[in-house]
Amino acid sequence: MGLYKSVFDIIGPIMIGPSSSHTAGAARIGKIVRQIFGEQPDTVDLYLYESFAKTYRGHGTDIALVGGLLDMEPDDERLSDSLRIAHELGMSVAFVPKSEASDHPNLVKIFVKKGERTMTCTGISIGGGAIQISELNGFKINLDMSTPTYLTVHQDKPGIVAKVTAILSDHEINISTMTVTRESKGEKAIMIIEVDDRIEGLTCLLKEIDGVDEVSFFG
Repeated sequence: MGLYKSVFDIIGPIMIGPSSSHTAGAARIGKIVRQIFGEQPDTVDLYLYESFAKTYRGHGTDIALVGGLLDMEPDDERLSDSLRIAHELGMSVAFVPKSEASDHPNLVKIFVKKGERTMTCTGISIGGGAIQISELNGFKINLDMSTPTYLTVHQDKPGIVAKVTAILSDHEINISTMTVTRESKGEKAIMIIEVDDRIEGLTCLLKEIDGVDEVSFFG
């Protein structure tokens, strides 16, 4: 098949809407943000750039992003009603088209809030339903969901990284790549760990580590 890894790479994803970048990709971005945040937010501000800003209504980017934030898949039949469903569930959504240039033509910056909890995230729809998360709470990251991936938010203190990797080792999970980023010494830090396999219940074990605030798994 040459450069293609699967049939998916050739025909694209199953989706609701006219454009894989503007619908399938947007829905996946919204869903990943929902997974990382861990619950439905009360308020969502979506800052849209470049192509997203120009065509977000006509191409269904708005309903796709909100559908993802409601934990819907790109092919969910409810996606077309996501704005109404969000309103009924009490999730306030604001779309803010931006005129300035961005690093990618299909880019959205998402700000979510529930009570006192807030989170910011930047997502890019690369094409064919593929996405990349390039920023999380001010951290520059590269999360593309192409392999099983664990993401942790933790306190920057000695021993946390070792405890996380020890649990993975105990369960014979091989790490393919690992990135650790921190705000500053002693503050919040993020680990992105790409692995070969997924073990059920492992996120719960990682959350039990003292100093680990959040754990998400993608894949």
